[in-house]
Amino acid sequence: MPRTTRLLALSALAAGGLFLATAPAHAVVDPAAVLGCLTESAVDVTALVDPAAPGVPAEVPAVHCLQP
Repeated sequence: MPRTTRLLALSALAAGGLFLATAPAHAVVDPAAVLGCLTESAVDVTALVDPAAPGVPAEVPAVHCLQP
């Protein structure tokens, strides 16, 4: 077997082993909770520009709704 074929097979085997060794990550999002969060944060759109500190970037509304 040529050297490149062996190297390719070994790297594929190592990558497959690492892939199988990692734990799957599943995040189940509750649609009702996300909908409630989005409707509550719709009011926060007015807080995007803070008149007291116009140069300071504000937190984007509804970003916290995406975390599981």
